[in-house]
Amino acid sequence: MHNQYREGDPSKGRAYHHQTPFGRYGFKSPFGPGTHSQMMAAFAGHAGRARRGDVRTAVLRLLAEQPMHGYQIIQELAERTDGAWSPSAGSVYPTLQMLADEGLISAEESAGKKVYSLTEAGQAAVADMADQPAPWEEAKPSGVGNSAYREAAGRLMQAIWQIGTTGSAKQTEAAVEVITEARKKLYAILAED
Repeated sequence: MHNQYREGDPSKGRAYHHQTPFGRYGFKSPFGPGTHSQMMAAFAGHAGRARRGDVRTAVLRLLAEQPMHGYQIIQELAERTDGAWSPSAGSVYPTLQMLADEGLISAEESAGKKVYSLTEAGQAAVADMADQPAPWEEAKPSGVGNSAYREAAGRLMQAIWQIGTTGSAKQTEAAVEVITEARKKLYAILAED
């Protein structure tokens, strides 16, 4: 990474600022503070994370289908949400321990791994939540073409970024018109029934 401040020529007794390809102080979004990271987070599906407490429900619902070890649970949740929700080991394993302490699951060693399964009390707990949607259904990105949408949005962002960093004044002005029109059309789509 470029340093924004480096020592200059000692004989001249002063320091100089290092100029990077992205300006005097390094990377800067042409969209204003915070907007680039907010948009990229939305495209990456981070908005689809499940609510706190859903790890517990998800673990119980998955174990109702078949016994699993912790890593399988993490993989299964990521797969069922198209990668939008992949809980960390730091949330899954303490949840498994808590459920075991409550008597809802039990663990057996198999091939050097703890494989968890529901107890009778755990099966009863899952039956009580049968009418609720599974947490992975709520965390999964909506829409059939969500992957294609994110890809298209990412490509659009690349083009916008390119013009914002290297485009001439005339190109930037033309791009503003295109972006403004596209934004209006996107909101029109949202307004449709």
